Amino acid sequence: MKKYEIVKKNSDFNDIINKGAYLKNKYYSIYYKNSSLTYPRFGLAVSKKCGNAVVRNKIKRQLRMIVDNHKELFNNNMEYIILVRKGIVDISFKQMEDSLVELITRKESLNEKN
Repeated sequence: MKKYEIVKKNSDFNDIINKGAYLKNKYYSIYYKNSSLTYPRFGLAVSKKCGNAVVRNKIKRQLRMIVDNHKELFNNNMEYIILVRKGIVDISFKQMEDSLVELITRKESLNEKN
């Protein structure tokens, strides 16, 4: 992810979470909202319940890699907040990737129906 594609401000996080739609599965909660920008923006949040700082940073690095590899699945004019749930510590990188891709494709199929 490029620097300009990252949501960092707490007010932006709260705005997307409070006013946006969401999807959930066993490992992720994704909040998303329309944006006036021409590129997607992402915010990542990993709870302290997932482990110590080393574990949380590893999960964030893996998530950034997954998002970079599958950027074509995300809408260009949206902002996303990806919240990680506690159970993610026990699964492999491939399972993390499959779970996130499945959730995003489910979101896209919901948008096409509407």
